[in-house]
Amino acid sequence: MQRVDGGRFDGKVALVTGGASGIGAAIVRRLRAEGARVVLADIADPAPDSDEHVVAVRADVTDEAAVGSAVATAVDRFGRLDVAFAVAGAARFGTIADGDTADWCWTVDLVLHGSYLTVRHAARAIRETGDGGAMVLVSSLNAHVPLYGASSYAAAKAGTENLARSAALELAGDQIRVNAVLPGLVATPLTAEFRAHTGLNADFLSRIPQRRAAEPEEIAGPCLYLASDDASYVTGTSLVVDGGWEISNYPDLRPLVHGDT
Repeated sequence: MQRVDGGRFDGKVALVTGGASGIGAAIVRRLRAEGARVVLADIADPAPDSDEHVVAVRADVTDEAAVGSAVATAVDRFGRLDVAFAVAGAARFGTIADGDTADWCWTVDLVLHGSYLTVRHAARAIRETGDGGAMVLVSSLNAHVPLYGASSYAAAKAGTENLARSAALELAGDQIRVNAVLPGLVATPLTAEFRAHTGLNADFLSRIPQRRAAEPEEIAGPCLYLASDDASYVTGTSLVVDGGWEISNYPDLRPLVHGDT
């Protein structure tokens, strides 16, 4: 996607964790198109359409030194940091009574602790500019709606939503806005197993009033809105982007968790 001078993020520097695929990659593309310079951080080896405006770094968001290094890359390469998007996340399934405790800890560490470390280090860098800025944490509809066999993910995403509120309160004096976006079903690698499961995808779509999964770009748009000056008086809020799913209900995931077809 071609860079546009004079876009909403012209002159801004952004950090995107989980930027190699899915929602994160869509955010990177939109930021680049709207004039931003971007540091893309991902545990995978990211391979975007690199140019002088996009730097890709390998970073595990559960590792504080790695997150700090990604933020430092933005400052060293582009001179500052203005906005940050905490997108990295995944889940390991397992029921509360019988699942592996290590899987619970892995999911919470990635989703919630990773978001905390991103906010922690991005806030310090944005504060140094003296110009304020914004952060967007990608939570999930599952912050509000539980799902069978993934209590770790739902709990961590709920924590991420409240982390955004707490950060908004703490960072307001530095003119740093923090908001959360709560996507529903999105066509990304993370949801591929759901969407490929016999009958389950149809069950999902029957419960979404718009009768389809979102494309990653449809989540990137609201994320960029909240990080832009168009949302200059919006902080500490949550934007559910789910095609109306929250007003319906959640499919029964027991067949998927227990390996039935």
